[in-house]
Amino acid sequence: MRFFDTHCHLDDDDFDSDRDRVISRATQAGVETILAVGTTADSSSAVVALAARYPSVLAAVGIQPNYCAEAKSDDWTRVVELACAPRVVAIGETGLDRYWDHTPFDVQQDYFDRHIRLSQAKSLPFIVHLRDCEEDILEMLRDARARGPLQGVMHSYTGTAAGAAECIELGLYISFAGMVTYKKSDDLRAVAVTIPDDRILIETDAPYLSPHPKRGQRPNEPALVVHTAVCLAEVRGVSLKSLAELTTANACRLFTLRR
Repeated sequence: MRFFDTHCHLDDDDFDSDRDRVISRATQAGVETILAVGTTADSSSAVVALAARYPSVLAAVGIQPNYCAEAKSDDWTRVVELACAPRVVAIGETGLDRYWDHTPFDVQQDYFDRHIRLSQAKSLPFIVHLRDCEEDILEMLRDARARGPLQGVMHSYTGTAAGAAECIELGLYISFAGMVTYKKSDDLRAVAVTIPDDRILIETDAPYLSPHPKRGQRPNEPALVVHTAVCLAEVRGVSLKSLAELTTANACRLFTLRR
């Protein structure tokens, strides 16, 4: 079986002493591809370097909404330049967050718009962070769709079934991380059942959100995406092999990769 971890912060300090072994364990678990996702200009530069070093790693470049207030005057220019680097297959992570109060909301909206426009200009999918602001996200996606086609993914999805359905209609995929495996996540698992076969993805969001039965383990790592796949296969009534093949094919399609 082949798995594709579509969202991992592989540049995080938690991996500095163990990164080679983390990637080796992922390979042994069948995780053949890892998308390392940037959260700042420096982080984006780091994941581009990791993608150049490890054959199984690809990169996404962007400034996560909670870090936008810290961005220096030339950081966005750096992200735009990095979007042209080899093995960069996506823009982000971007999006909106009303849970944390690290960045004024209008600044988050400005950067979200920049990322979407860069995605459209470069024909690269964008990666969306959503927390406590589903309607705000949908409103901006609707406006962006009026300009042209959208391609992207709602990462570590925790929104509603209706929100997921509209995101899919707008051209996006829906990705699930470890939270879908948690005992009290019945509502999220119910949402996962509604996602069409050709739009569902899996991820770890490592080093965060370790899935059951490894919940509480820090750091989470790409090898553990298999547990999320097991959960989704069970609730969707398919074999693990089928779920692995499906989500890997979907990821390859979204990120325009050869299988």
